[in-house]
Formats: sequence, structure tokens, C-alpha cells
Amino acid sequence: MKSDVLVIGAGGAGLVAALKAHESGAKVRVITKEYPTRSQTSMAQGGINAALGNVSDDSVEDHIQNTLKSAHGIANEEAVRLLCGSAPEAVEWLDSIGVCFSRTKDAKIAQRTLGGASAPRACYAQDYTGLKILHTLYDRCLACGIEIVNERYLLDFITHKSQTEDTYIGGASVLNIRTGEVEIYESASVIVATGGYSRVYEKHSTNATGSTGDGIAAAIRAGARLSDMEFIQFHPTALKGSSILISESARGAGGYLLNSKGQRFTNELAPRDEVARAINDEIKKGEDVFLDIRHLGEAFIDEELPQERKLARLYENIDPVYDLIPIKPVAHYTMGGIEVDKESQTRVRGLYAVGECANHKVHGANRLGGNSLLELIVFGKQAGENAAKHAIQNIKVGSDLGMQRNAHSNILQEIKEFTSEIDFYEKRELIGNLFYEKVGITRENDGLQSALEEVMKIHKDIAMMGPKDKSKIYNTNLLEFIEFKNILELSEIILTCAIKRQESRGAHFRSDKKVQNDTLYKVHSIVFKDKSAYGVQYED
Repeated sequence: MKSDVLVIGAGGAGLVAALKAHESGAKVRVITKEYPTRSQTSMAQGGINAALGNVSDDSVEDHIQNTLKSAHGIANEEAVRLLCGSAPEAVEWLDSIGVCFSRTKDAKIAQRTLGGASAPRACYAQDYTGLKILHTLYDRCLACGIEIVNERYLLDFITHKSQTEDTYIGGASVLNIRTGEVEIYESASVIVATGGYSRVYEKHSTNATGSTGDGIAAAIRAGARLSDMEFIQFHPTALKGSSILISESARGAGGYLLNSKGQRFTNELAPRDEVARAINDEIKKGEDVFLDIRHLGEAFIDEELPQERKLARLYENIDPVYDLIPIKPVAHYTMGGIEVDKESQTRVRGLYAVGECANHKVHGANRLGGNSLLELIVFGKQAGENAAKHAIQNIKVGSDLGMQRNAHSNILQEIKEFTSEIDFYEKRELIGNLFYEKVGITRENDGLQSALEEVMKIHKDIAMMGPKDKSKIYNTNLLEFIEFKNILELSEIILTCAIKRQESRGAHFRSDKKVQNDTLYKVHSIVFKDKSAYGVQYED
């Protein structure tokens, strides 16, 4: 099955990239392990940042400086300037294709203030911003006739060597979830848009169960590099019992954070790393922590925050119009990911990455709220256009695709021959709890080292943790085991990076190294695979 551009992932980043590659004249195919409308983009509730000039105290330069400040010194300023400078055009494009933004009384796009912002800059659609952007993009792709193939799980990328020994992409091997067969998708350009990896934290994450870093793990196996994997953002306000996200828009609208004594204890609109640590400190003191939006009134909540009321009722059995919302911080967004250059391309020629799986070095050590939706529009456009250009140059696909099909089929057969004397679901939950405790909001060397030892021990026993279900059709047990293998691989990388960075910077807070060390660590951690081991080095 051939295409010019193969997009893996059908969230906002993947769909924008697909649209732009299509508009550039490429034949595009999108594959996704779930369905587009179930992607993580739907959970980006608060808004998309853009300095539209609607308020006198905001500007593109202010947006740039807020982003750089939040990043704690390790964002690439050139990339940040591109991101923020492109924001008004990005929102204008979304508006033009039908995203139904909330409006002011004079029909301008409504904006609210999110954490770390110096002005109301986040353009929103009630508290369903990501969902409405996603559905609009999906409708647009369908209208353009872009092929979207659902229930296909990425196994690995197919690469080949040129005469100059450069590594080129040739496509991807994919598990057809419906049939259990391995399929080979040939393509001169591949765009990875598979999302982040915060489900390493299992139940301690706002993300869907599929956010297991599949594309990131496959990319490093193919020869790409990863960067900044130790930086994982904890969202301050998830529901205490379920880890369901309560949007920052609730605080942006004027919500308060209270402890058990009814006291406000932090600036609710400080950057997320600061707010999450403040909440964590209260919890360590034995306090419960609550989000209070009662003073906003029922009419305002139903108009501006309807989803937050619905989620609190459904998952906590409380009504925020009348009750305090019990909350806790949980893993939410992964700043690290696949290293890309100024063209959104990886070290593998023709392999591009965009969205949360990629690291364009615009978030640094802590993402500014409202920049994730912006990132997928700005860099999705860039990745789509550049991937199309690369494909149209007629880079040849490798000639060993049949052999690679057999190799990947053999890998699946090998997995099915693993024993199941150890329950990998229990180990996945153990890793999640271990990470929340020792690789969480605060970290220290002994805890990180013990977590790494435990992960390595689990990895050693992987052949005894195979799937019990040996069937082919809709074998979710097999699928979840492969996800677990990716989680194990990324867990080792995250811990190695976190141990090596002996300082506190943004979301990476070391209780044993509380000072930000700009002399040694004002750089990006770079992860590469050297045979069967991972190496970590620092680069600007």
C-alpha cells in the first residue's frame, strides 16, 4: 500500500499535517490506532493562544516572553518566535474553516487568561476548544477525500540506507487490529503524530489509555533521537478520585484553590509547575485541596464551563455550582519527544514528527498553557508541507520491504510464544504508581535510582509477561502488551535523563538539587540508541 505521505496519528497535529500535505499536491494516507474523534486533542479544553490585538495590554512579543519564561531557559527562541508570531494567522485559519469559537458581544473571538500568561490570550470555544478544533479538522479531511484508515497500530518504521549511508524512511509496519495481520505501508515521507507518553503514569494521568508513546519508541528504534524526556508536566487540577482533567479555564475564569482550612495558598494563574508544586506541598502537609468556582455563578458556569460541571457531577458526584471540587495534580503533558529540526524532520530523512510526540523546543522545561493547540497548528502546517515536498522529490523506497514484512510478522509470533506466568497489567500499574511516587512532581536521586532498578528488573522478565490471548482478531491483550513494551522502553529513557539532570528546572524538580544550574544544564538532553543501549548527552 503506497502513498506519498503517510501520517501516523489522527489527532489535531496529524489532521493538520494531512490537510497541508494534501494541499501541497501529495497523495496522503492517515492511519490511527483508534478513531480521530477519540484523540487526546479533544481534552485540550482551555484554549489556543494568540495575541490578536483585541486587548491593549497584549502583544506577540508578550506571548514570546511568557513562553520563554515558562520554559525556564531551555526553549529555542527562534522556534518560539515562529510559534507565537504565527499564532494570529493560525487562529484566523481555524476560524475560516469553521471552528466555532466563543464570541464577545461585538463578535470578536473571545479570549481568557491561562496560567503564566500576562493577558487574556487564549481563544476558546466554551471549555471544549480542542474537541471543536478536532471535529472541524476531521470534517475538513473527509471533505478533501483524505484516506483515513482506523484501527491500525504502529509496530515499527521501515528504513533503508542510501549510497551515502544516510538513513531514509521507507514506510511503516502496522498491526491491523481487526484481523491481526501485519500490513506494510510504503511511503517516501512519514509524519509521526502519535501523541505523548504520560500514560507511563497509568491511572495518575489525565491522558487516554492509548498515550503510551508508541511513535516515540518506534522513532528511536529507527535511528531518530529523542530530547528532554525528563520534562513531564503535571496539571494542577485533576479530579481527585479519577484523574479526569478540570481545565485551566476554570482558574482562568476566576476559580480559587483552597486547602482544607478554606485558605488560598498560591497564585492560581502562575505557571503550571509552580501551581502543581504548591498543591503537592499542601497535600504532603495532610491537607485536602479543592477548586472553588461557586462564586462564578450557575449562569456563567453553564455558559463558559459546562464540561467542567458535567465532569465533576459524573466522576465525583458533586455539583461545582454548590460544592468544592476535590483535586490533585497528575501527569498531563510531555514536553520531551522526538528531536526535530527547523523543518520538523528527524535524523531519519523523510521522517517528520509533530504534536506532543515531537520536541520542537518551544516548551522547554514547562509548557505555557494554551500553547499545545497552537503548536499542532503551526508545526502541523510545516510538517505537512515539508513532507509533501520531500515525497514529490521521488526519494526511492527501499527494496527489502517484503523481508521486513516477514521480520515484523516473526516478532509478533515471538511475542505470542512468551509465557504469561507474570501478569503484565500488574507490572504496568506498578510502574505507574512507582513513577507517580518517585518520578513525579518532586524527585531525588535515591528514588530515581531505585525506580530505574525496578524497571530494569521488569524488563529482564519480559518474556514471562506475554499476552494470554493467542487469537488474531481484535486481540486487545496483544495490543496492550506491545504498548506495555513501549512504556518499559520509555521508562528507562525517562529515568536515565532524570538521573543525569542534577538540578531543578521547571517540571523537573529535584528535592536534592533544588537550584537551577545554568552553568551545566541550560541545554537539552539528547537520547540516542547505540546498539542495544541508550546514550544521553547535552546539546544547545
